[in-house]
Amino acid sequence: MAKNQEGLTVKKEENFSEWYSQVIDKAEITDLRYNIKGFVVIRPWGAMTIENMYKLYEEALQKKGHKPCFFPTVIPEENFKKESSHVKGFTPEVFWLSKIKGEGKLALRPTSETAFYQMYSLWIRSHRDLPLKIYQRANVFRYETKATRPLIRSREFYWIEAHNCFETKEQAEKQVQEDIQTTEEIMHQKFGIPFLPMKRPEWDKFAGAVYTVGSDVLMPNGRMIQQPSTHLLGQHFSKAFDVKFKDENGKEKFVWQTCYGPAISRILASVISMHGDDQGLIIPFCISPFQVIIIPIFNKDNKEKIINESKKIQEKLNSLGIKSEIDSSEKRPGEKYYEWELKGVPFRIEIGNREIQEKKITLFTRDTRKKEPLLIKDLSKIKKYGEEFDERLKSKANKFMKNKIINCKTKQEVRKIIKEGKIARVNFCSIAKDGEKCAEYLEKDVNSEVRGTLANKKEKTSGKCIVCGKPAKEVVYIARTY
Repeated sequence: MAKNQEGLTVKKEENFSEWYSQVIDKAEITDLRYNIKGFVVIRPWGAMTIENMYKLYEEALQKKGHKPCFFPTVIPEENFKKESSHVKGFTPEVFWLSKIKGEGKLALRPTSETAFYQMYSLWIRSHRDLPLKIYQRANVFRYETKATRPLIRSREFYWIEAHNCFETKEQAEKQVQEDIQTTEEIMHQKFGIPFLPMKRPEWDKFAGAVYTVGSDVLMPNGRMIQQPSTHLLGQHFSKAFDVKFKDENGKEKFVWQTCYGPAISRILASVISMHGDDQGLIIPFCISPFQVIIIPIFNKDNKEKIINESKKIQEKLNSLGIKSEIDSSEKRPGEKYYEWELKGVPFRIEIGNREIQEKKITLFTRDTRKKEPLLIKDLSKIKKYGEEFDERLKSKANKFMKNKIINCKTKQEVRKIIKEGKIARVNFCSIAKDGEKCAEYLEKDVNSEVRGTLANKKEKTSGKCIVCGKPAKEVVYIARTY
């Protein structure tokens, strides 16, 4: 058996970090042997999964009025300099290209506000041009100086960024809430990844934003990873880039802006981590490259017959809108079972002489590891089974998350909860600038971060700040992070 098809040598619960490294390699999601730090090759199995994730996200955005576009990968330095806090926040992370003859200094985009908004100043003239809701799928580049981790923390990642313009602040804030709902609809309900929508502290917001909401996901090792983030940009960028419109009375005003960024490759890391087990990946039915793998069980005498019957089953599945593949290789059935379980295909169909005679197949389900007979005429049931498969993954993930948030009243309790890989919920003085010293104390003393307050509801405080003892204004969540 080839090296990458050897079994996983660690258990997920015992050594998550090594498990993750092995599973993305052996299941052929990525290859790390590209010879530049922080840049990885995403192999076909990973790429097909990402494509399916993009499809669901883009369908959701388009249903909500966003239109697709493509912008250049390079951004002129002069664009960055137009919004001072933005350039200050991103300059250390920018990859700068060597000067091109006849051109100024160019950057590989770390994010695209300064590219989009230059064009918005040309496109928007009247209130009739609003709202403007445009997105692109793109790869972005950030010079990450910390330890890189494939899909989790890279120097290049694949994402969607939506950039929106409105007449009023109220409309813009409504968009922020819509973005949170989009994350709920796709990342949670479809991909099975629960999250906390956290309004970030003032010291941790996106460079150039009024405020930021990050969707925090707890990984199996007790660390939080930020998934889709949405930002109320206010009028900071519209004033910097002169993005104006005339209202119904002919009065000129600056637009209000938001942006939203689901990093698809990073979300894939959470899908892998949340649902996988000691046998490998478990990919949700809705995004699996193949939803069913067909394994014909044959010998030299009946190979042609069994393969032909397998093709008929595949044609039937295709007609039902179920993506399938036939593994007709000369490998032993057990080797094939292992390989496709490692890759996380939701269902496996086994078909041999006995199945053909009885006009049925043997159906294996990846998450429950159960085998059951299914009449060939009932193949349409697999679609319903697929929905149930995804519901089980989501329910299991929700159960994992349910008991991880613990109310804490003392720093000692926070320290204990963080060591257990859980999330501490505490009373806190403020996520405005005046609370930064208390957050710094927790970061040093407990080795964790104040992630923020819930962005989709207001929680009541009771008592004093857990650090400084001043009256608490906020209920915040504290966790270790990537």
